[in-house]
Amino acid sequence: MGESKYKTTIIGAGALGAVYGSLLFDMDPDCVCFVAGGERHYRLKNDGVTVNGKRYAITVVKPEEATSADLVIVAVKHHHLDEAIADMRKTVGLNTVILSVMNGIDSEERIGAAYGMEKVLYGLSLGIDAVREGGAVTYKNLGRILFGERENKESTERVRRIASLFTRAGIAHEVPPDMVRSLWFKYMINVGVNQVSAVLGETYGALRNSAEARELMDAAMREVIAVAVAKKVNLSEDDIGEWYKVLATLSAEGKTSMLQDVEAGRKTEVEMLAGTVIELGGRCGIPTPVNRKLFDDLKGIESSQAR
Repeated sequence: MGESKYKTTIIGAGALGAVYGSLLFDMDPDCVCFVAGGERHYRLKNDGVTVNGKRYAITVVKPEEATSADLVIVAVKHHHLDEAIADMRKTVGLNTVILSVMNGIDSEERIGAAYGMEKVLYGLSLGIDAVREGGAVTYKNLGRILFGERENKESTERVRRIASLFTRAGIAHEVPPDMVRSLWFKYMINVGVNQVSAVLGETYGALRNSAEARELMDAAMREVIAVAVAKKVNLSEDDIGEWYKVLATLSAEGKTSMLQDVEAGRKTEVEMLAGTVIELGGRCGIPTPVNRKLFDDLKGIESSQAR
């Protein structure tokens, strides 16, 4: 198989899946497909995905009709991961690499439990400001994918091959030395910005200009740092400053995925964010009152929308 035909399957056609799918499609329409079942399959097959005003008729395959891929990108919400793990079964062959770009700190282990950790690379998406409304996705800043082995003192062949794919597709990327630390850094950011934006109903621009929002984000993120340190993960106060450098690059009109979920009446990832902070804090003997309040507020919002 030529390198240009490196076959990529994407599980999840939300904002991230649509953006990465569109870039891979622009590089080579034959190298990428979505795997989706049920109503999602027919919607994607009939409507395609629209990214920055351009419609993409990316191939869509039912899970039971899928074939093995070189790379499987998992880009679903945390509460859809079990379904995604089942849907990807026929895409995982002998030499398949699975890369999650999901929020959270445990998707790699959950995927690895099903298919073997030797098939899994660690990954996350940082600094993208994609907004999905219906079937249309728009973004101004692509951000970058951070990915690699758990530790990347030396680059492995599969990491180099995927880096080459991303370069050809115009997907900015980075291979950090410590992916566990990178996952926790992104998790810290999500706990802060996603939840606070959803509770306050604020865009990235409003968050930048709100002292109340910054104080609340800082407090929520400090609880993550405390838990991370207890778990021997090297996060510190300096990482909060690094987050504000990222925030400064995001579109002022952009919205976090959690705010988009709230506005669309969808289930949020609050259990994976504040819920996990509360759970891990309890195990480590670390108080997490800020995340408890955010958890309760977001559950209240979900309950009011369900009525």
